[in-house]
Amino acid sequence: MSWWSNDTNNESYTSFLLVGFPGIREARALLVLPFLSLYLVILFTNALVIHTVASQRSLHQPMYLLIALLLAVNICAATTVLPAMLFSFSTRFNRISLPRCLGQMFCIYFLIVFDCNILLVMALDRFVAICYPLRYPEIVTGQLLAGLVGLAATRSTCIVAPVVVLASRVRFCRSDVIHHFACEHMALMKLSCGDISLNKTVGLTVRIFNRVLDMLLLGASYSRIIHAAFKISSGGARAKALNTCGSHLLVIFTVYSSTMSSSIVYRVARTASQDVHNLLSAFYLLLPCLVNPIIYGARTKEIRQHLVTLFQRTQQQVSTEKPQSLPSHRQLPG
Repeated sequence: MSWWSNDTNNESYTSFLLVGFPGIREARALLVLPFLSLYLVILFTNALVIHTVASQRSLHQPMYLLIALLLAVNICAATTVLPAMLFSFSTRFNRISLPRCLGQMFCIYFLIVFDCNILLVMALDRFVAICYPLRYPEIVTGQLLAGLVGLAATRSTCIVAPVVVLASRVRFCRSDVIHHFACEHMALMKLSCGDISLNKTVGLTVRIFNRVLDMLLLGASYSRIIHAAFKISSGGARAKALNTCGSHLLVIFTVYSSTMSSSIVYRVARTASQDVHNLLSAFYLLLPCLVNPIIYGARTKEIRQHLVTLFQRTQQQVSTEKPQSLPSHRQLPG
């Protein structure tokens, strides 16, 4: 079966082999258990917090709904990568067509950028809640929240689409083997033939501009928020505001440090093995998915209280549903 396209004599591969962690190619089946365990933990922890927010009417407020949306994006991001990777590790069937590869690339980067944009919306929500508490209910309405989330999704699409569209116009003739567990942009570009300077320039420019703008907006928002929080006269309200901001800042640090460190190391440590680059990619894709629900579940008082109540109810149900011991011989009727 041919994997070539011969339109106008411009030969190009139209499907690829995804070979994640190529240095341990023969032993990749050993990675199935740890990555499967990681995926199940990500699903359980994120879904647990989402269920808690959805089932408790007292948590149907903008901040908690945005937390639930952020964790839903975490589940989608992990699901975009891990099931296919686990399937390829266990069956060694890892061929992917170019359209599917580009689709996966778009989904991965869209979800990463959307994640960051939700953090911007959360910063705006906390800014209004702490700086203008009396006007918060009339400013942050459900309609405004839906509009901001829609704007975040649109911005994410506009940032990611040019990179993917430019990648779709590249000819790939060096090889049909991608030394990665997913269709990551730079891993795919290594297979290109011809000039890809425009792709590199657009990709780097978009990433830098997006990150710098986000950091400026987040820095300006949270500096104002923290300044306003210290002016709150009530000690309890001040502590609650600072604790909430601390949770958001921890999540922001996790998301941005993982993506930026991976990008920097990818470009600086060019002599590092492909396995190292694969590990860094897994780090920046999966670390926020694992850490975010733990941060919000442990540090957000209202969510933590409902989680404790849920666990207590579950424990009580399990204890009451334990089968009664069978009657002894003397207790048997007749």
